[in-house]
Amino acid sequence: MWKTEYEKWKNFPTLDTELSEQLETMDEKTKEDAFYKELEFGTAGMRGILGPGTNRMNTYTVRKANDGFARYIGSHGQSAKDRGIVIAYDCRHKSPEFAMESAKVMASYGIKAYVFESLRPTPELSYAVRELNAFAGIVITASHNPKEYNGYKIYDQTGCQCVPEEAATVVALVNEVENELLLEVENEKVYIEQGLIEIIGAEIDNKYNKAVCNISINDVPKDELKIVFTPQHGTANIPVREALKTLGYTNVHVVEEQAVPNGDFPTVALPNPEDPASFEMAMELGMKIGADILLATDPDADRVGLAVKTDNGAYELLNGNQTGALTFHYIVSQRQAQGTLPANPVMFSTIVSSDLAQVIATKYGVASERTLTGFKFIGDRIHHYENTGEKTFVFGYEESFGSLVDASIARDKDAVQAVVIAVEMAAYYKAQGKTLFDVLDEIGQEFGYFQEGLVSMSLPGKDGLEKIQTLMTTVRNQPFTTIAGQEVVAYEDYQRQLRYDHTGETIIELPKADVLKYYLADGSWFCLRPSGTEPKAKVYISAKKATLAQSQELVSRIEGDVMSVVNTII
Repeated sequence: MWKTEYEKWKNFPTLDTELSEQLETMDEKTKEDAFYKELEFGTAGMRGILGPGTNRMNTYTVRKANDGFARYIGSHGQSAKDRGIVIAYDCRHKSPEFAMESAKVMASYGIKAYVFESLRPTPELSYAVRELNAFAGIVITASHNPKEYNGYKIYDQTGCQCVPEEAATVVALVNEVENELLLEVENEKVYIEQGLIEIIGAEIDNKYNKAVCNISINDVPKDELKIVFTPQHGTANIPVREALKTLGYTNVHVVEEQAVPNGDFPTVALPNPEDPASFEMAMELGMKIGADILLATDPDADRVGLAVKTDNGAYELLNGNQTGALTFHYIVSQRQAQGTLPANPVMFSTIVSSDLAQVIATKYGVASERTLTGFKFIGDRIHHYENTGEKTFVFGYEESFGSLVDASIARDKDAVQAVVIAVEMAAYYKAQGKTLFDVLDEIGQEFGYFQEGLVSMSLPGKDGLEKIQTLMTTVRNQPFTTIAGQEVVAYEDYQRQLRYDHTGETIIELPKADVLKYYLADGSWFCLRPSGTEPKAKVYISAKKATLAQSQELVSRIEGDVMSVVNTII
């Protein structure tokens, strides 16, 4: 099958020259991986390696995705087409080209397309969809994936990524396209003259900046806090610096070698703030100037990593659960003190996030809910409560360094908002003589020392996908019974939407997902899940003990036992 597809592309007379040349240099394994399947939608849309093939990101697969999405928009009537779609893109290779191809396909169906003049953060796309009352949105990005990747994310009219049911309808329409090579569009100048493509920029930037700056809770001293920031060659450089400048922070130091957008990400092995290595330059600058806080965003600026000064003067990169708990604790404690917590507040996290935020929520009278991994599920719940009026959103986060503070601005993770709150939080506590590391320890003393672990197994290509499928099938059919000397007292299979414990089976009221979560007798848990954005299988671990050292030791033992089984399977 894949050989037939390869020959079809190779023999297509007007195939893009660059892609045609790449086809000629492929070995058999690369050919198979590029053509053995269609590029699929995961937890954050469609991502793939750049290059020729049905399983790659290129002009033709992008046109195909847009053809289906355009017909989906058109099925909602003329008003949806008139309201149109907003399109943004990041710093990656081919991002501007893919954004304009998307706009041209939309315009070919009579759908108005608003295209940003240059690269912009993903959360600003979410904001622009809401601000312009557009019917949909697209972002061309592969977030934190390696430089070889690019991707395509679709958004609904609320500025939220399309949830599975909606995305499935789009995908069905995409799959109706029999030959992506035959899709044709006019030159963009034609559509611009027709008013179907409109370039946007500064006006939206200014409104977004104003909205982000309005999320501040406290008026804090702004001159003393020393801040180091790196956008890691991505889209956050201008919006983050502009927000901090507007708010009056004067001691902001940018890692200049990483300030200029560059799809090769030349100074980092991986542009991922979860990776401690991505903070090397920020830490060097931090030590040089005596910074209080280091911040790094991913290429499309929906996630931020936070490194704080420890007691010995070194910097420690916090994990996403620690950053989420710190931020949530600051927001609810300060808003409660000011009397600005809304009635029936609710906080969201995911099924692979720490339990710490839930414990904090209980103290402050905030309801907490967990969703599947993927911020669209949080955005969907925000919209649900917006319609019912039952609860009011106050914070949402994922363990993978993404959070949202103000849902009126965006319905996706927003690193610009996250930076604004993190800096304010650091300045607030510094005025009290505390570092964020001190505050995190105080939270541990009050609520218990939670510790998390994450094992990420990279399994690329067709062979890797088969190994991931084998792993999940094997563990699903042969569940763990004891780990780290403890009995597994319950486990959840989100594919079957069932929870199993000593009382029997209970239905899980969440959408289906290929996730298995196991609970131990002392309340610790671990979870197996294939990544929806990368060729990886992940093991998440969480434990809580009386001391941090005890929690860390238990996480290590759970990891050892789980991985000894996993490694025999893959």
